[in-house]
Amino acid sequence: QVQLVESGGGLVQAGGSLRLSCAASGSIFSINAMGWYRQAPGKQRELVARITSGGSTNYADSVKGRFTISRDNAKNTVYLQMNSLKPEDTAVYYCNADIRTQTLRVWNYWGQGTQVTVSS
Repeated sequence: QVQLVESGGGLVQAGGSLRLSCAASGSIFSINAMGWYRQAPGKQRELVARITSGGSTNYADSVKGRFTISRDNAKNTVYLQMNSLKPEDTAVYYCNADIRTQTLRVWNYWGQGTQVTVSS
């Protein structure tokens, strides 16, 4: 069994910063790509940022230059540093990871989500 547990969401004023964390635990052999998605009310879930096991990253155009994704492989943790936040960044943020379990099969996992609210 594998779990992704997010933390770090909250309420912040426009222009402020937040740092999200997501820790993977359980029957993990290795972790491939990890990422963050978000879903605003009435909208589809969208990719925010993704990072491979080797550290290559990609970002949604809307967050480039403001958000930074990173990971600590020793801690099985991915981070999302969010700066210069805008009201349109308000959403539930979900952690996602491709994890090779002890069975050596790769499965895709989601966290439970953490709310980020940016006030104007």
